[in-house]
Amino acid sequence: MGGGLGRTPMIGKKIAGFVPKEDLLAYLEAVMRVYNMYGRRDNIYKARIKILVHEIGVEEMTRQVEAEFAELRKAGALHLPLEEVARIEAYFQPPSHENLPDDSAELNKAVLADRDFANWVKSNVAQHKVPGYAIVNISLKPIGGVPGDCTSDQMDAVAGIAEKYSFDELRVTHEQNLTLAHVRKKDLHAVYDLLKAHGLATPNIGLITDQIACPGLDYCALANARSIPLAQQISERFADIERQHEIGELKINTSGCINACGHHHVGHIGILGVDKKGVEYYQVTLGGAADEKTAIGDIVGRAFTEDEVVDAIETIVTTYIGVRQNGERFIDTYRRVGIDPFKESLYETH
Repeated sequence: MGGGLGRTPMIGKKIAGFVPKEDLLAYLEAVMRVYNMYGRRDNIYKARIKILVHEIGVEEMTRQVEAEFAELRKAGALHLPLEEVARIEAYFQPPSHENLPDDSAELNKAVLADRDFANWVKSNVAQHKVPGYAIVNISLKPIGGVPGDCTSDQMDAVAGIAEKYSFDELRVTHEQNLTLAHVRKKDLHAVYDLLKAHGLATPNIGLITDQIACPGLDYCALANARSIPLAQQISERFADIERQHEIGELKINTSGCINACGHHHVGHIGILGVDKKGVEYYQVTLGGAADEKTAIGDIVGRAFTEDEVVDAIETIVTTYIGVRQNGERFIDTYRRVGIDPFKESLYETH
């Protein structure tokens, strides 16, 4: 639901209007009815709403959904009572935060005294809107590990930390990490020590080793190529934390097939696994983003073999460092200079 207005935009890129939140269930039902009528249920590789939208176009999809929605509204079906909306909103009220001092001075002392803690705070701790509190992001991307993996013992530990230090609240992010939403600043070092003891204090949130990767060919019957070993190799190539901070914010997303479960198309660097006569290749895209300037990445050229692709990522990063200005993020540099410098360096080397 969109912000404080509780209103949701219509389908796709064409924003034709807004759906009142009490009609949201009916509108979603209308979308599913259109998909069930025309979607490719006959083909597991095309059984996606995005495939239907691509085939019939956004305008036709919108027209069909609006027609179904009108019929549902006429029948009064799936109308969400406002009192039910109010009940749900009340249930998800924020916890009762303490009235705390900011504690920034004490935190700065702890940071100066412990370099590892300082790196973790720099990457994994975000500002909270309530004074005296912080948001702790737990990386599930240890160097050389499987992105998003977590053992049962680690989850038990995180549950205990959430119960003691974050109002018993733990969130899972779409970036395959975990978040403790309400941690007192004075408890940050204690939380860090507990996470470190369980192998959960990797200080790389938002950095090049904080990758999103689908299960790929190792676990998915639809995949064309492996994603996990590639993510591990990239993680190991860029393991040095000082180098990661020098590179800055850089999002790498990897999908093992065109279904794009790793959302490669919106990665700053996107990697798509493809099959060519039984051999795994990787297509690279640049400039994707899922921020306020959402963009689909541009394909740089021919796909790379499994043996070439990590070196290709290295070349892209080196090119970026060479052309960036004033500490720009990768995505800002790409938007300024475009694809040509990267394409030239990639295909001179490979």
